[in-house]
Amino acid sequence: MEPEEEEEAVVSELKRQLEDEDLNPEHKVSLLNNGLNKALNAAAVRARSSALTRVKSRLYLSGVLSHCVLVLSLDPRRLRGDWGAAATLAQLTSSCCVGVEPGKHSQAFHRLFLPSVTDGLLSLASQLMRRAECVSLFRKVMDSVGWLLRAHTQLTTQVLSSVHYEHIQMCDDVTVSLLCVQLWIQTCTASRDFLSQLSDDSVLLLLNEAVGQLAVSSDPAVGGASVSLILLMAGQQEVRVQPLLLSFRGLDSLLDKDWRGRGFDQDVDQLIALIHSDKGIRSRSQARTEHVRAACVIQAAWRSYQTRRRVKSLNRAVSTLQRRYRTRRRQQQQQREAQQWEEELKYQVCVRRQQARREFHQKQRQLLQLLPPDQVQSYLQECERRAAVVIQSFWRGFRERRRYDVTHRHTLRRAHTQQQAARTLQRAVRRFLQKRAAKAPPITPFWIGQSGLTDSRRVELKRQVEDYVSVHPSSRVSLQECERLHEEVQLLLLSELQRGDQRRREEQRMEALLAHTHTQLELLRDAPPLSVITATDAESFLSPSGPIAARARDAHNATLQASRLPWWRTLGETSPAHLQELEVELGGLFVGGSAGVGTLTEVDGINL
Repeated sequence: MEPEEEEEAVVSELKRQLEDEDLNPEHKVSLLNNGLNKALNAAAVRARSSALTRVKSRLYLSGVLSHCVLVLSLDPRRLRGDWGAAATLAQLTSSCCVGVEPGKHSQAFHRLFLPSVTDGLLSLASQLMRRAECVSLFRKVMDSVGWLLRAHTQLTTQVLSSVHYEHIQMCDDVTVSLLCVQLWIQTCTASRDFLSQLSDDSVLLLLNEAVGQLAVSSDPAVGGASVSLILLMAGQQEVRVQPLLLSFRGLDSLLDKDWRGRGFDQDVDQLIALIHSDKGIRSRSQARTEHVRAACVIQAAWRSYQTRRRVKSLNRAVSTLQRRYRTRRRQQQQQREAQQWEEELKYQVCVRRQQARREFHQKQRQLLQLLPPDQVQSYLQECERRAAVVIQSFWRGFRERRRYDVTHRHTLRRAHTQQQAARTLQRAVRRFLQKRAAKAPPITPFWIGQSGLTDSRRVELKRQVEDYVSVHPSSRVSLQECERLHEEVQLLLLSELQRGDQRRREEQRMEALLAHTHTQLELLRDAPPLSVITATDAESFLSPSGPIAARARDAHNATLQASRLPWWRTLGETSPAHLQELEVELGGLFVGGSAGVGTLTEVDGINL
């Protein structure tokens, strides 16, 4: 897919989602933030510089930016306090309005759309101004306004004459006032042609704001920023700004009386010198009259400010009272609903526990009914034993965990004490060794003053080495010996593994025989009496092995033959020797003895 087609698809999908009538304002703000971020980021990473401008133009022509303006102009209560998302949307909207090429819709863009965007941004800023926790968001929105003003200078008059901006100017917060002044300072600093594109009325409004901040505020930061703004304007447009400054009579006296000694005396002196540069020589009476007039103007401004502040405080007090009452009523309603939900949940939990307990008891009763009577008591005892085991396991686990925690804590404390003691000892030993090394005389290297080896000494040392090697031969073996030992070890290991496999097979066979024997014994022990046995039960006692079944039939026939012996053969007690004769005569099978006691013989090498 081509980049232009991809951009068109992203914008179209965003527009389609925004046209959903069931979309509430919160979801719309989130959708706009995600969509605009995705579109702008995708265009910014492309190598072509025109991609970002093309995306912004498509956003405007498709109507997505109009949705942004509608969301920003909504009542803040409909956003449910999501101020961060609203400030982010304002920043993205301002960024999208810079660098747009509206084409044939240029007149509507500059005369209708941009003023509506500005009004929406200032409205959001005035709402954020009233919340102390939203200072950073207010700064973000004001930065967006400044970014918009630097690109579209014709919006300055609208900003200065806006009702929302007047509400922002009337705020008593020093941070808000300082941000407003810094907005114009940053705008004038970023674009030196900003003031040249403004009309005289706009420049006068801007000067009026700076002078008003000097007359109303007493904060050094606000006063310094206002003086810097006036000097910046005078430095860029001295021919236009200097005559306008003369209309503010008494400004030099205000600066000299109220703003000296605040940390920016040099700027104050420069501004006073600028004001006095075109005044010329005046008479004392005229100066006194101007002073009186300036005092009247300042007093009138102050009184009007106090009156506006009092009226605003009354409206704010009523609004605050209503808002707090509604908030408290809503919280009480939410608490009642939460309490009802909690009680309902507790009731449902109790009912379900009772139902589960009843079902468990019913199931247990049914199981007890299925058991034989003689096994009920043992089953109940087994249940009690398991319950006791569970309780004991939980208690022992809790006790062991607690004991482990105590032991671990003592161990850590003891280890920490040992480490501290070891550090103390090591520190003392190092200090002692340093002092000892400092006091000890230097050691002369062993090679200093030694002469080299002579030929005779070298021959003597070589002979001593050879004698030592001959007396103490090396313990290492040859490579062939290592290979032979390795082969022997491998053969021993293989034989051991084979013997282990054989032993495991024998053990498995033995375990299988034992299990089979235990099973047969349990079947014989639990066998029902012959009066109630059925054909199916009788088949379960038949052996699947053919030889064993044949031997069993022979043993049965031998028993029958033994029962048909003459009477004189059965007189008296049968001696073991006589039983052995009968067994030899009958082929080594089972022969019943006296008192109904039988004998088991070996059948096919298996002791039965």
